[in-house]
Amino acid sequence: MKTLAIALAQLSLSAAAASADTCVANADAKKLAGAARTSFLGKCQKDAAAACDAQATEKKLRGAAQTSFTTKCVKDAVGQ
Repeated sequence: MKTLAIALAQLSLSAAAASADTCVANADAKKLAGAARTSFLGKCQKDAAAACDAQATEKKLRGAAQTSFTTKCVKDAVGQ
């Protein structure tokens, strides 16, 4: 029972840390606005898409599974 509680606590902490590293959070932290924000978010989304595609390839996903994984991965990385 203690192991389960510890695992859940670690999972919630890692989820909170992951949400802080989103593109939107980084843009907010840098206080970007206007064209600079748009440019930053565009580049960040492209970088996230490339990283997510690489992860999907590592997991040997194809077709709909790859598309679904990549879409969710990019949304999580961007913070939408």
